[in-house]
Amino acid sequence: YLFAGTVASNLRYGDPQADDERLWQALETAQARDFVEAMPEGLAAPIAQGGTNVSGGQRQRLAIARALVRRPEIFLFDDAFSALDLGTDVRLRAALRPLTRDAAVIVVAQRVSTIVDADPIVVLEDGTVAGIGTHEQLLATCPTYEEIVTSQLAAEDAA
Repeated sequence: YLFAGTVASNLRYGDPQADDERLWQALETAQARDFVEAMPEGLAAPIAQGGTNVSGGQRQRLAIARALVRRPEIFLFDDAFSALDLGTDVRLRAALRPLTRDAAVIVVAQRVSTIVDADPIVVLEDGTVAGIGTHEQLLATCPTYEEIVTSQLAAEDAA
């Protein structure tokens, strides 16, 4: 969620003492630096309550940057990549890897490409665990996961 204020004030909810360099580093990792630099006011650019003056993908990337500014021991990404195009999603996850290496990372996602490298992946169906394992293990042992993967691959091929 984004609050009324500026890009910088929203990021500093993660750490009020963070300097501008740390904010720019977080924006770079979150794949948000380019669009913030393109705003005439940069870090001082206004953000409306709820982030209604930026796109859904930009809101998600700013929220991720705020988490990176905080440097938590546990990251919880709850559908945090859903509004991102596939290319941005891939670049963002690659940039996050070194920064989250020593943290616990929990990703809630509906897009298989977002979690394919996770270990373990927990598949839920109707609120119960349908399978636990790596991508390869689940493809071999979990019909629900196989169905999800197959349907998403078919949808990507059709697009």
